[in-house]
Amino acid sequence: MSESKGYITMEDNGGSINISEDVVATIAIEAIGQVEGVAAVTNTLGKDIAELFGKKNAPKGVTVDVADDRIVITAHISVAYGYGVNTVAENVQTAVTEAVESMTGVKVSAVNVHVSSVSFRKTEG
Repeated sequence: MSESKGYITMEDNGGSINISEDVVATIAIEAIGQVEGVAAVTNTLGKDIAELFGKKNAPKGVTVDVADDRIVITAHISVAYGYGVNTVAENVQTAVTEAVESMTGVKVSAVNVHVSSVSFRKTEG
């Protein structure tokens, strides 16, 4: 596996397979959405600044870093009130790792989860 700008590249005898980092981020976001207790994937100021430097279509709230044949995914989430923050974060790590590895065949080195807020449901009445 090698690193191209914005792509994860795997080469074999038949040629190369290039997977966009945005594809990996989208897979991660979908996996996060399936985890009970996650209220939302949240935006970060750093992500908005990164968009100014060329990653305009990058999914918000998730970053993918590829270096030295390692993939590190960082997710920023909001946890729904009433759920254990650590439990939800650990479930996000597991879900993202399993989804990315099964869909891409690429080993995920780490999933860093930043819980940036707790979401409270609005009551009707």
